[in-house]
Amino acid sequence: MSYEASDEYFFGYPKLPDLPDLPDGEVLGTTGVVVTGLGMTTPLGGDVHSTWTALLAGASPITVLDEPWARDLPVRLAGRLSREPTEVLDRVEARRMDRCQQIAMVAARQAWADAGSPEVAPERLAVVIGTGLGGGRTLVDQHDVSSAKGPGRVSPFAVTMLMPNGSAAAVSMALNARAGAHAPTSACASGAEAIAMGLAILRSGRADVVVAGGTEACFGRLSMAAFARMGALSSRHEEPQCASRPFDSARDGFVMAEGAGVVVLERTESAKARGARMYATLAGTGMSSDAHAMTAPSADGQISAIRQALRSGGLDPQDIAHVNAHAPGTPVGDRIEASAVLESLGPHVLVTATKSMTGHLIGGAGAIEAIFTVLSIVNGVIPATRNLDDKDPEVKVEVVTGSPRAANVTAAISNSFGFGGHNVVLAFTKPA
Repeated sequence: MSYEASDEYFFGYPKLPDLPDLPDGEVLGTTGVVVTGLGMTTPLGGDVHSTWTALLAGASPITVLDEPWARDLPVRLAGRLSREPTEVLDRVEARRMDRCQQIAMVAARQAWADAGSPEVAPERLAVVIGTGLGGGRTLVDQHDVSSAKGPGRVSPFAVTMLMPNGSAAAVSMALNARAGAHAPTSACASGAEAIAMGLAILRSGRADVVVAGGTEACFGRLSMAAFARMGALSSRHEEPQCASRPFDSARDGFVMAEGAGVVVLERTESAKARGARMYATLAGTGMSSDAHAMTAPSADGQISAIRQALRSGGLDPQDIAHVNAHAPGTPVGDRIEASAVLESLGPHVLVTATKSMTGHLIGGAGAIEAIFTVLSIVNGVIPATRNLDDKDPEVKVEVVTGSPRAANVTAAISNSFGFGGHNVVLAFTKPA
């Protein structure tokens, strides 16, 4: 077989037929899906209530690491969990999990309880937990053990602790979920992609309930040195609580943080039938890839994802009142996202950048920010962006600053963009 492109084959693979254009306004997969459970553990708080309260108060938990292993690092800023997962989990259970798996379990159990522990057949319950780096901390730690003490001292749980699908697997076992355990790894878009995958699973009919979210716990010498070497991190050590500065003229990079966010998704009709609390409808999702550069984002890719999310949710740009921006605080990334939001939605939207308080939770960021977006719809309030003292003149969107803004948020989107050119947008609306 020829491995050259032709009319019938593309590098040895049969070409797929062209998909027909959809008529204007047609919506794909219109099965209603709602959020019925929320769970999280973050630098701001150990659960949803404490995190949301601290977020509205404009708190910042960002500190400077002072452990011996971190003292010679070029960047030591970090957003550490406000509550250790070992305070919640069984001691033996915790020892067999990497930290990112531990916090995923904490958030998942919160979300499941918050949803009322739905009665669902195991074969109709799925789990999707995304992560950017997964058990990288275990990998490095066990390498050090092997080097210092020999391969015979490596933990027998090392493989299951370091594998990126470990969090999804652990949660699926805890909930006896047999309709699939999936683990998207799309860098900083992983948590949002997990939620988007949850919507797709429910609309496909493969499951009746999906537990979806993202997790990350990647503090360590290697990870922090690597991010610092690529110039991605803020180095504002003299005032750590002011280091994360999305959209500000003086922004100089993001602050690494750890945490997890998980939601419970189910079809609207089944949620209504069991009398579940419905926080919001997950109306649509959009995904694209830049195919541009590993670390340089593309406005075109982001615009495409935003427009897909609107189209799949049957929404128009003027319907969107609020955007929870990805906005990590990088000089180039924030400016590109602002232009993409303006181009795809217009100047009327109210934008916030919650990483100014939480820091950047990498694979957990998209899920946590999706929950913040849902809570803005539920509570009619948009958190203010912290540390925005001098807005970049190239940022033309309206960013909420100072105090939280009361607003009738009937529809909102949450943006998540990851290294490698991954773009994921989630569109939420008030439940019908």
